[in-house]
Amino acid sequence: MTLLDREAPPLSPPQPPRPTTTPSGVPAWIRDLALGMRFAVSGGREGWTRTALTAVGVGLGVALLLAASAVPHLLDARESRDAARATLKATSQAVDKGITPTTFLWAEASTEYRGDPVGGRLLRAEGADAPPPPGVAKIPGPGEMVVSPALRDLLASSEGALLAQRLDDRIVGTIGDSGLVDPGELRFYAGSSTLKVDGVGIRSPGYGLDESPPPLDPMLVALVSLMCVVLLVPVVIFIATAVRFGGERRDRRLAALRLVGADVRTVRRIAAGEALAGTVAGLAVGVVFFLIVCQIVGHVRLWGYSAFPSDIAPVPLLALLIVLAVPVAAVVVTQVALSSVAIEPLGVVRDTGPRRRRLWWRLLLPLLGVGILSTTGRLDTMTQSGGALPIAVGSACVLIGLAGLLPWLVELAVSRLRGGPVPWQLAIRRLQLSSGTAARAVSGITVAVAGAIALQMMFGVMQKDFLEITGQDTQRADFYVSSDYGDSALAERMIQDFRDTKGVDKVIGTVEAYVAGTGAPTEHGWQPITSLTVGSCATLREIAELPTCRDGDAFVGHLDARAAKKVGSAGVKEQNANTDQAAVPGTPIDLTGNYGEGKGKPVLWTLPKEARTVVTFPDPMGDVHDGILATPGALGSVKLPGAMARASIKVDRSVPDAAEYVRGTAAAIDPTLRINPLMDMERDKQYESVQGGLLVGGTLTMMLIAASLLVSQIEQLRERKRLLSVLVAFGTRRRTLVWSVLWQTAVPVLLGTALAVAGGLVLGRFMLGVIDKSSGDWWVFVPYAAVGASVILLVTLASLPPLWRMMRPEGLRTE
Repeated sequence: MTLLDREAPPLSPPQPPRPTTTPSGVPAWIRDLALGMRFAVSGGREGWTRTALTAVGVGLGVALLLAASAVPHLLDARESRDAARATLKATSQAVDKGITPTTFLWAEASTEYRGDPVGGRLLRAEGADAPPPPGVAKIPGPGEMVVSPALRDLLASSEGALLAQRLDDRIVGTIGDSGLVDPGELRFYAGSSTLKVDGVGIRSPGYGLDESPPPLDPMLVALVSLMCVVLLVPVVIFIATAVRFGGERRDRRLAALRLVGADVRTVRRIAAGEALAGTVAGLAVGVVFFLIVCQIVGHVRLWGYSAFPSDIAPVPLLALLIVLAVPVAAVVVTQVALSSVAIEPLGVVRDTGPRRRRLWWRLLLPLLGVGILSTTGRLDTMTQSGGALPIAVGSACVLIGLAGLLPWLVELAVSRLRGGPVPWQLAIRRLQLSSGTAARAVSGITVAVAGAIALQMMFGVMQKDFLEITGQDTQRADFYVSSDYGDSALAERMIQDFRDTKGVDKVIGTVEAYVAGTGAPTEHGWQPITSLTVGSCATLREIAELPTCRDGDAFVGHLDARAAKKVGSAGVKEQNANTDQAAVPGTPIDLTGNYGEGKGKPVLWTLPKEARTVVTFPDPMGDVHDGILATPGALGSVKLPGAMARASIKVDRSVPDAAEYVRGTAAAIDPTLRINPLMDMERDKQYESVQGGLLVGGTLTMMLIAASLLVSQIEQLRERKRLLSVLVAFGTRRRTLVWSVLWQTAVPVLLGTALAVAGGLVLGRFMLGVIDKSSGDWWVFVPYAAVGASVILLVTLASLPPLWRMMRPEGLRTE
């Protein structure tokens, strides 16, 4: 048998090709996200520009969010430094013990300069180991002072010439950061050789207080909660808007991927990857912006506030939440945006035309917010921890709901518009084809204006609860000067020096002390106490109705009905009876005010028998002066222990820096003299602090909104770059295109402003219900609507130069 005769083995059947495995689940997400991120950074100049705009937009929002997360640490740092430099109160044992190696004397010497507070203290070391204040190397000696860097620069400038005349001690050092609340604080410590315990000096063993700030008023809790939402929600909305930059070009690229075999899920994941790349770059840009701001924040003073760079430290948990939430939100926003787009291999089909935006689900969020606010407890059940949450959630739902309603409103309005000039038709047709982009661009300012209206409604009704009527008569005086010690000589010097001061029209100066009668004791066994006011006849006529007066006269003053506002009707009768018992003409008066209490030898002075009874009335400060009224000649050479010098000053407002001349005179008489401006109303400190925080936060948020609007406007123009160039190439006048762009911005702005007014009034009405108040002014929206429209107008004008460049023929080129 040959080899040819052998039977050939049967051939095996052909094997089918082994199927390739396509990743699914998490591996598919990782692969497609990575591919999308690669497309975002490798798409040529157009891709880089789109990613850069997204990064800048997200970065601006992230920077402000990081700054907001640093507010708790900033406030804690300011409070801790302020508490660390506060002087400890010496115990009664320490005062009785007297000087120790660590004790020192201090007196308040704060002043004011052109509306800015200047904090200051006089110091005198008693012991060899007396500690200096925080930030100071040693206690300055007599004629020396240490100043903050901001005060040093002010004193050295021409702007601080008047203050330099007042603070003329030799500067021997600078206060360090640990002794200042912020870099712009004006503060000094001056040495003194005249401070005494029996004068204005206060003995202290050291520094540092451990006192927690008082809790916020419940109405301020509600206000702060709304304020945080109003400032942060526009930032979040803009970040969501920035993630969708370049959406139309992205959809066309995804259609090309569908043409080469990618399915719908794949292109959506790739789109999420592109958004993720821009967002991650935005996080990096935001961190860079934040670090830059931290470095320059110490050199900028906004509404009277500044901060040390070391204080701008985000809370770690909040910073981590921002870093994680922003990318996740970018992916979610991208997926939601693609839900209304059908990306097919041959193109992109959008849900426009027959399918309009639905209204019902857009109303759910604002209705939910209104429901939460309407069921929130009132002031009696509100606490700082529990009351803020429902207010924040409810108001956030209302404001975010407004952002969702705006695209529906714009689409509804422009769908009914027809005809008009060519620029108007171009603008309306563009809005009819794609109104969502224009609506998203102004949604941030819409939310900000709505929130500002609600805040102003609350401020308007709350301010009277945090304003106290002082009773001071600003028509009779502008300033009030006081000292805890004094005599007739000091009062006369104050009157004369202030009268000789530039810009001063009138001075009322007195010396006051408490004195005791020496007659029969009261029913409680005490000697009757009354007040003694010493002043010239002209001065006494400012506080009492005197028939005649000459130096050497004395009077017994009774309160009249005008004093009932200060002490009450019953108090008027009681004090007049007490005055008659203590001030008996012809009887001795103990000028020490402690007659019969064994606290030292009494200083006796006899009230003249011819002393007449007169009626007194409140002084410009609103204080009443009953008791004994005496001219300097009536006391003669008798010393007045425990006296207090007072002066009310009226200035000529037409004289520039008249207030500074008055303060300079007061400092020349005695740096410890307290000088305060008279005010009809006095504002609560907590309320004032909240209002200052709103001014700072509102300014920063408005700056962010303006910058974000400009970035968004440039992105929209870049999307239409080729279309604009084509229209110019076919003979369309550039002026026509410019007007069309302005109309494209103006229509959403007008609709957004109307929606903001309505939403702000509704939100404000329900917030007033939370604090149990009612509003009588429903026109508070006018200035805020005008500000919002002005910001958008300025941003639009700023975008005209880029628009002009994009209408060049070079825009017809493509890659």
